[in-house]
Amino acid sequence: MSTVRNVHARALPAPADRVGALLDRISAADDPLFPSPAWAPLLLDRPLAVGSAGGHGPVRHSVAEYEPGRRIRFAFDPPGNGFHELSVEPLGPGRCLLRHVLEQDMRGTERLAWRCAVRAVHGTVVEELFDNAESAVTGTPVRRTRRSRYVRLLQRLARDRPAAIDVPEGAALLHAALPVADHQDAFAVEWRPGMPTDPRGWKVLPGDLSVTEYAGGEGLYGEDGAHLSYRVSILVDARARRVTMSSKVRLHDRWGRLHRALVRRAHPVAARLLLRRAHRRLALAEPGAAMRGTSVTRCRSASLTRGAPRRRGDGPKLKAPLQRALLAPRRRGDGGAPRPVGGARTSHRLSGGMGAPTERVLLGT
Repeated sequence: MSTVRNVHARALPAPADRVGALLDRISAADDPLFPSPAWAPLLLDRPLAVGSAGGHGPVRHSVAEYEPGRRIRFAFDPPGNGFHELSVEPLGPGRCLLRHVLEQDMRGTERLAWRCAVRAVHGTVVEELFDNAESAVTGTPVRRTRRSRYVRLLQRLARDRPAAIDVPEGAALLHAALPVADHQDAFAVEWRPGMPTDPRGWKVLPGDLSVTEYAGGEGLYGEDGAHLSYRVSILVDARARRVTMSSKVRLHDRWGRLHRALVRRAHPVAARLLLRRAHRRLALAEPGAAMRGTSVTRCRSASLTRGAPRRRGDGPKLKAPLQRALLAPRRRGDGGAPRPVGGARTSHRLSGGMGAPTERVLLGT
């Protein structure tokens, strides 16, 4: 068994009390620190306090120790062990040190997963959290931590995949437009803090459609043809943290049934692909947590990205007519850590471009 201790720290040009106030808002609806929506948000089952349980993505933990404005320690849930901790330390007038420490006993596959994937992703998430803290206290965008190609690959492999669900009752426009349908289905992905709550911001479907309606958090799209009519609903439910793409089709004659038979197998693939691409595009394009609601434009923020490569949509880009054709639904049945991290080393990034020597992490028995 090996003990892994991973430490990241950054000096910030702000008093400890000011940064501590940001720390107290972690996991809240207006969390200014955690780098969502690019990464799965940190959520707790109740307001931040000792005993609050939750996690982010597959990581499950609970609050073991909490000193308001100074320190939060999360203990990993069994069968895991160890902790990770965020703390703020004064450095003098108008300066403080924001530190993150992870310590855990690992063996076998856990240690292999840490070396091959978790360490790189963990380092990136922590450094982006520090970026958000620096942006929040300075009020301006900072040079963002660059995600390595390996981290982007891991992020792509772990991103949310749309799940098949029943058409939600909240899709009122869809149910009113086609109360009786020959075929219907629905797919859902997670809504993350920072993503649009207006369905017009999702832009899942390409091209110009003859039917377009909006009401509340739902957008309705579709076309009426001689052989069939179809409607597609995009429903954004921030409370349930879910975005649903539902579709219904009404067949008018045998040519409509023939069209349905031809696209029946391809429709679920196309629907999942469109929703997944929209989710990834918004996750990577939205501003950092600290800059939401500020007057700083996204263009300016993007121009400050440190060598960030252009991120393109996932998968093949289908032509608009083919995408619309495939939307006739079927009946439901049935290593590369970021440069500041330096692998298994501690990163001390000081404001003003000054760098301090790195400290090697303990790897012992």
